[in-house]
Amino acid sequence: MNPVKIYVSRDSAACSVGAEETARAIVAEAAKREVAIELIRNGSRGLLWLEPLVEVATAAGRMAYGPVGAGDVAGLFDADFIHGAAHPLAHGPTADMPYLKNQERLTFARVGITDPRSLADYLEHGGYRGLDAALAMEPAAIVASVTASGLRGRGGAAFPAGIKWKTVLGAAAIQKYIVCNADEGDSGTFSDRMLMEGDPFVLIEGMTIAGLATGATRGYIYLRWEYPDAKIALDAAIAAAYAGHYLGENLRGGGKTFDLEVRLGGGAYICGEETSLLESLEGKRGQVRFKPPLPALQGLFGKPTVINNVITLASVPIILDRGADYYQHFGMGRSRGTLPVQLAGNIRHGGLVELAFGLTLRELLYDYGGGSLSSRPIRAVQVGGPLGAYLPESQFDTRLDYEAFADIKAMLGHGGIVVFDDTVDMAAQARYAMEFCAVESCGKCTPCRIGSTRGVEVIDRLMAGDAARQEALLRDLCETLTYGSLCALGGLTPYPVLSALNHFHEDFVTSGTRHARPAAVR
Repeated sequence: MNPVKIYVSRDSAACSVGAEETARAIVAEAAKREVAIELIRNGSRGLLWLEPLVEVATAAGRMAYGPVGAGDVAGLFDADFIHGAAHPLAHGPTADMPYLKNQERLTFARVGITDPRSLADYLEHGGYRGLDAALAMEPAAIVASVTASGLRGRGGAAFPAGIKWKTVLGAAAIQKYIVCNADEGDSGTFSDRMLMEGDPFVLIEGMTIAGLATGATRGYIYLRWEYPDAKIALDAAIAAAYAGHYLGENLRGGGKTFDLEVRLGGGAYICGEETSLLESLEGKRGQVRFKPPLPALQGLFGKPTVINNVITLASVPIILDRGADYYQHFGMGRSRGTLPVQLAGNIRHGGLVELAFGLTLRELLYDYGGGSLSSRPIRAVQVGGPLGAYLPESQFDTRLDYEAFADIKAMLGHGGIVVFDDTVDMAAQARYAMEFCAVESCGKCTPCRIGSTRGVEVIDRLMAGDAARQEALLRDLCETLTYGSLCALGGLTPYPVLSALNHFHEDFVTSGTRHARPAAVR
């Protein structure tokens, strides 16, 4: 009789709430009862409020149980969960859970389903079909396919990936590079980490295709040092890819070469900016470079370089596999494909949701997120990390679309959404944004270095009661930051500050105290 397959996530979010202890308890209990099992450590499905999530492969499909602590394991065996039996922690077939069933997973299609460190499992679930297609194409045709798909950078700027690749392809140089920006540092974001831990091969495949498309023969994954589990997963997958001839010389017998390695960052937020990243990757202090020249022409070590973030590169294999038209089918306007959205903060069902562009914030917050965890009204959400605007309830019907967000002076960024209920002090949030800029500034330009420090002082005086004069000064200072900063850190800091000031003005003029708010109706 074949052993029963049981899946327990090794995602770091799952492990932070006891997944390792749950896995060990399952192995021990199965041995005690002489039940033959095969324990598979998969990635997270993204239902983080149910972690540790345990799945059992049955004749009717994989059945979900969660959250399962080590102390719950004996009771699950008593209830015959290995055959998908009912239990208070049971959620039925995993694929039928509404949170997952209604998603459109392209980039995250394998995350939570496969063993992320198994090349065989990756191949069995459609992996490397995109690379096989790319190996049969001319570089220009690969670039044309990515361009036609409408793929835009998922790191924040939303610059068309195909245009960046075309520039590098057309640059004359003996050496070119592919650099993956995996320095995921925005608050409320974790899709990069989840993908690198849960399906590292798709990132490797995407970077390899980018190399074929542009003539680059070497790639680097610049990984934030706070992601040790992602590094372990990436190193294991890279080793397996080399062993299977999916990396290195003569890729799959096609005569092409692409080498790849992981480099750890130094913990500075500014190194998420592409030129600071390049400085750090070269062994220097992470400081912003002047542009031009663009990294696509003079990037890493002065050579033409493609810099994309994790989700951008991981989206490439499906475009090469299914075609540009297939990818174009998803989304709206100039925002094509899907976006892995991360729900965090005061939200009942925090986790990852991948859907085509076009749904509204309200749908995400309530249909998927389930409203606030505190059961109080949601007052504000910040979209796009610590430099993103704070959006009030009146803007919750904005559709997830780059241009729609730009129209309301906001940005989608990396797709992170942080939720606040009606107890939040938005003046304090604005102050935090300025202080964050002051702390994380690389110091190279005056508006960011000095302006953010003065901004904190101005907000403090405004909150202390000098409203009229200090508000005018704050708005003037934000204009200087917007137009005078060398990079997006200083240039975007006014987004959260001004959005808080414009939409939640009452919080700035209460002499440091909050207006009393009525309790939520339960």
